[in-house]
Amino acid sequence: MDDIVIEMTEEPELKDAILIEGLPGVGNVGKLAVEHLMDEIDATQFGEIYSIYFPPQVLVDEDGQTELVNNRLYYCKDVGEDSRDLIILTGDYQGMTPQGQYQLTDKVLGLAEDLNINMVFSLGGYSQGKMVEEPRVLGAATDHELVHQMEDIGVTFSEEDPSSGIVGASGLLLGLGKNMYGFNGICIMGETSGYFVDPTAARGVLEILAEYLTLDLSYEELDDKAEEVEELTNKIADMDMSQGMQQESTNEDLNYIG
Repeated sequence: MDDIVIEMTEEPELKDAILIEGLPGVGNVGKLAVEHLMDEIDATQFGEIYSIYFPPQVLVDEDGQTELVNNRLYYCKDVGEDSRDLIILTGDYQGMTPQGQYQLTDKVLGLAEDLNINMVFSLGGYSQGKMVEEPRVLGAATDHELVHQMEDIGVTFSEEDPSSGIVGASGLLLGLGKNMYGFNGICIMGETSGYFVDPTAARGVLEILAEYLTLDLSYEELDDKAEEVEELTNKIADMDMSQGMQQESTNEDLNYIG
């Protein structure tokens, strides 16, 4: 087996396409966003990526059938009022090593170049390590014009965040895309605690992307998922409060006995 294998069922004919990446990461924000996008625009799968840089495992579905972990490629033509063509990258894992991240990203960009893309969008989450009441959508871009353009539709560009740069595919697609292939690129990141899968942050990111693509989306499914997560976090908070009260009671008893 080669280090990276791309199996394609068709080679779509695209013009001035945008590559949109949403792989697993912080809060699974990017993956949730692109999966919802694909459902809304009825994207068509055309490729699968297998690699020794993914974890050595298979996934088992509810019927007990196995599938080798992979990344997947989809396309959709004439999206939004501006009729843009899209390629979407998502999947089960990112590369496990720095070398794997570079090799996989370069392979995807090479294929995207062959399919006539002219811009890269990477989607992800930015962990604040605490609950975020009103999450912002943070951004990074390859040139000033894109920064101003994204600011106009609600993206925050901050000197403090992301403080340590953008790690993984979301960062490398911009870096390698610009330096090695000449693609302009934008990374948009939804603020999240990083503790849970975060549909609220995913919706924020997707709203920005939809605005850029002049695309009308429904967010009902993401909102339902967000309610489920909120119920879970409330239960955990209640449990923590209950345990804290029990601990205080125990400490008081021990102090009295002592």
